[in-house]
Amino acid sequence: MNRDIDRPDDGIDAQAASWFVRNRQDQGSADRKAFELWMSVPEQAKAYRAFEELWADLAELQQQNKPVLLVVKRKPNAWRPALAIAAALVCAVLAFNLGTPHGVYQQQIAAQAKGARTFNLPDGSTLSVNANTRLRIAFDGQQRQIYLDQGQFYLDVAPDKERPLWVHTGEATVRVVGTGFDVRRNDKQVVVTVAHGQVAFAPDRKTQTLLGAQQQAAFDLASGTLQQQTLTDAQVADWRSGHLSFRNRELASLIDELNLYRPRPVLLADGKLGRFRVSGNLDVNDPDALLNALPALIPVKTVALADGQIRIEAR
Repeated sequence: MNRDIDRPDDGIDAQAASWFVRNRQDQGSADRKAFELWMSVPEQAKAYRAFEELWADLAELQQQNKPVLLVVKRKPNAWRPALAIAAALVCAVLAFNLGTPHGVYQQQIAAQAKGARTFNLPDGSTLSVNANTRLRIAFDGQQRQIYLDQGQFYLDVAPDKERPLWVHTGEATVRVVGTGFDVRRNDKQVVVTVAHGQVAFAPDRKTQTLLGAQQQAAFDLASGTLQQQTLTDAQVADWRSGHLSFRNRELASLIDELNLYRPRPVLLADGKLGRFRVSGNLDVNDPDALLNALPALIPVKTVALADGQIRIEAR
């Protein structure tokens, strides 16, 4: 960008535009220090903020390749010619990085009784949805959002630094750019497991954790506690193969996941029973086989109820 502007004010505006472009790209520590020094001058900081406000008006990006008539609500004297010219130059510079415009994409996926389903999303991501899952997808030019109401999915996310992907499960959020990860939400837990890459998991407004490959975080909705563990590569989203392998897992967490595969839920007669640790395998197409084996693994018994539910009691 040309910095040879005759008037001092115009020179500041051109510098503000130049810094704006550089700040949208990766900066080294030297650039960051130089920018902080430049912003320490009040007049220059004012010009930069004015440019940010103007860019917000000019670059809505919802119609990236369409002519847009903008009505900017500003006092006439708030506009400076150099600032407007600099904004136009930045639009031209950034247009090279915008690529193909992103259209609006919305979809609701309802639960199915059994089996996993796979969807190819328009951003290049691949979504696998588990049984008895309900979610909503909302993509547009600025953001990618998925709202998980119930159940479980695995998502292999196409990288897009301009549009991070957010998953919302009640108050909990997961933020990713490009990675593969699994999310499960039921009545008792929100569980996030990462296959590759990294995700930022914020189960509530007070807590946030960064998860890497083969790491899992389970947030207990009742107690507000967060537990983390490391899994093997084969254990991440293994439900997609139809078989789950687990080791030393709490019964409450196991039952919470097992309920995805039954038309009627399994109940614990006493919450303390959920602390028992269990190791074994679960066939998602025959969840009752595991229930029948439980009395041989831990000191409990299973009671079939008239409405199809099963209650686990102490033995």
